[in-house]
This record gives sequence, C-alpha cells and structure tokens, in this order.
Amino acid sequence: MKIQLSDHFTTGKLLRFVAPSIVMMIFTSVYGVVDGLFVSNFVGKTAFAAVNLIFPLLMILGALGFMIGTGGSALVARTLGEGDSGRAQRYFSMLVYVTIGGGIVFSVLGLLFLRPIAVLLGAQGAMLEDCVVYGGILLAGQTMFMLQNVFQSFLITAEKPHFGLGVTVAAGLTNIILDFLFIAVFRWGVAGAAIATAASQFVGGGVPLLYFARPNRSLLRLGKTKLDSRALLKACTNGSSELMTNLSSSLVTVLYNFQLMQLAGEDGIAAYGVIMYVNFIFIAIFIGYSIGSAPVVGYHHGAGNSTELKSLFRKSLLLVGAAGVALTAAAEALALPLTKIFVGYDAALLAMTCRGFRLYSLSFLLTGFNIFSSGFFTALNDGFVSAVISFLRTLVFQTAVVLVLPALMGTDGIWLAIVVAELLALAVSAWFLWRKRGKYRYA
Repeated sequence: MKIQLSDHFTTGKLLRFVAPSIVMMIFTSVYGVVDGLFVSNFVGKTAFAAVNLIFPLLMILGALGFMIGTGGSALVARTLGEGDSGRAQRYFSMLVYVTIGGGIVFSVLGLLFLRPIAVLLGAQGAMLEDCVVYGGILLAGQTMFMLQNVFQSFLITAEKPHFGLGVTVAAGLTNIILDFLFIAVFRWGVAGAAIATAASQFVGGGVPLLYFARPNRSLLRLGKTKLDSRALLKACTNGSSELMTNLSSSLVTVLYNFQLMQLAGEDGIAAYGVIMYVNFIFIAIFIGYSIGSAPVVGYHHGAGNSTELKSLFRKSLLLVGAAGVALTAAAEALALPLTKIFVGYDAALLAMTCRGFRLYSLSFLLTGFNIFSSGFFTALNDGFVSAVISFLRTLVFQTAVVLVLPALMGTDGIWLAIVVAELLALAVSAWFLWRKRGKYRYA
C-alpha cells in the first residue's frame, strides 16, 4: 500500500518509507567508492591520492545541489502540507531551473581555475596531471551531478522514494560496469574513472529530469514558473546547513590532507582516502534516514500536527541511537577486510589505514544524532539552527581539533579528531533540541 506524507507513521511504516532513501544513499556511497577501488588497485596509489586531493573541489562546486535539494524539498513539503499544491509546483520548477543555471556557471568557472587550484592544494608532477584530467571530465558533467543531488530529495517529497532508489541503482550500475571496462579492461586510468562517474551522473540527474518534465502520477511536475526571490532565499536558508556541511567537509578534507602530508606523506593521503570512502558507506545510513524522514516532518509541521511530530521525533532518536551502536560494532569488526580491499597490496599502508579506521569509526556512536538534528531543523524550515549545528560540527570543531590533536598524539590525533568534534557537536545539538521544543512542539 502506498505510504503518503499525511499518514500516521508507526515505527514500521516510518522504516518502510525511509528505507528507499537509506538504500539509495548507501548505493550512492558504494558506487562512489568503486572509483577509488579501481583506481587504487589498477592505476596505483599516486593516482588514488590525486583523486582524493581534487575531490573536495568537485564537492564544493556541487554543494548548490545539496542545498537546493534539501532546503527546497522542505519548503515544497511544507507548502503541500498547507494544501497549496499549485504554489508547491511553481517552487519546485523554479528551484530545478536555478540548479541547471548554477551548474553551468560553476562548470565553466571550475574548468578555468582547475589547474591552479590543484597546484595550490599541493599537487605536483604526475599527481597534478591526474588531478586535472579527473577533475576536468567531472566538471563537464557538473550540472547533472547537481541535479542528481536535487532530485534525491524531491523524489521523496513527490512520494516516489522507490523510483528514486531505482534511478540511483541504475546510475550505480552504470558507474560500476563502466569503471570495470574503462579502468580494468581498457586501462584508461583516472580518465576512465572520471568518464564512468560522469556517465552515471547523467543517468542520476537526467532520468528524473525527463520524468518530472512529462505528465506523471507524482505530486510534482516541472512547468511554467517565475523567479520568486523570497522562496529561493527561504529554500537556500533551509538548505544552508547541507551547503555548509558539504563546503566544510571539503575544506576540512583539504586540512586533513595537509596535516597527513606533513606527518605521513603520500601514504597518509591514500589512507585517509580509504577511510573516507568506507566512512561514506556507514554514515549514508544516517544521511538517508535524515533525507527520507525530512519531507514527513516538513509536511506535518506545515499541517500543524504536533502529535505526529512528537511521535516522529521520539521514534527517530531511538532508531538513530540503535543504528549508531550497530554501525560502530560493525566497523570495528570489519575494519581489516574493508581496508584490505583498497590497499592490500601495501602492508605498511594497510596497517596505517586499518588502525586509522578503527579509531575514526568510534565517531559513529555520535554522528547520527548530529546529522538527524541538523536535518530535523531543516525540515522544520529553521535553516539558521540547522546551519549553526552543521557549521560548528563540520568546520569549527573539526578544524580546531585536527590542528591540536596531532601535535599531542601524532597521526592518531588526526583519526580521533572526528570523535572529539562529534562529541562537541552533540552538546550543541542537544541544547538546540531542548531550547526549541516549545516553539515547534515536537517534545
């Protein structure tokens, strides 16, 4: 039976509704990992380090898609909850068109400044050329990457989470198959990895674009609209936390790479790259839950249904806490086999990576609460609180800790920096959840 945003959500129904989003994010993470897996094993650790060095730039430029997707879907879900479907359609169309325009502009700017930025990040020689090749190809498809991020949220708001999952699976399979052909068979190196990823983004962004452009049976469809600066500002404000998360994560990655280059050289960057790839798979569960539950929260907030909001809030905290314990235990148990897939060919690098991941994964006990809290306030259309949590969590706390701990603990301090940062962020999240409970009536 179809689950609608207006339904009462038992724990089982909530899990069924968010499950496609969780699987979608896991699959997105897995096929993102495939690039690194093939590059590391078939091209070498220098090329692998190059991919990880330039990747933050691509995420920074693609952050507009995350912002509009999460912030815009919260605005559209609330508008649907208020009973104004026509206005919701206009908001949706405007936000998609803005994403397309922004993607084109960012692609051009990225291509113009790609080489000097790679040099600024520390790339030299063969690593520099790999950065330019990989980054240049992906920047050419940047618009589709941004649309893919936008539609991941809007397909849930349109009550089509299973269709969104199907698109993600199709995009992932495209990437995996082409990675195998272009890297393992044709030996195209980092260019093959980039072409495979760009092709998958055209599937992930292009298929939903065609779906919404045609008559369909969802709550949303692309159509005529006009620029509504207030609605655009509201969507951007709502999604500012996701923008901040992506910008901050990319900037912090640059800082981590710098610290690791000083302490462990190229091996340190390669180890951190592996940890990030594996980390993406684990935290995808938290991100997927946050994305999947946000339209439900936004709808009932718009409808003024505080009883349902309280129920959703309590259930979410319990589910996120249980997932945190389970993921931490799994990460500790699977650290060696997971890291061995990437760098099993180098014993010293494997040992460094495995130890690093075991320390880093302790953060999973805390991360889910912070991701949910930020996403929860985005769904309530309180972009300011959501942005503050994200800004402190992903930039301020991590930057401060990663600058201090390595001086005290060496390389272990880099791996443990995330744990301390998440603990500090948890205190901030808990304070805001307590402080705002009366205003939004979720507790």
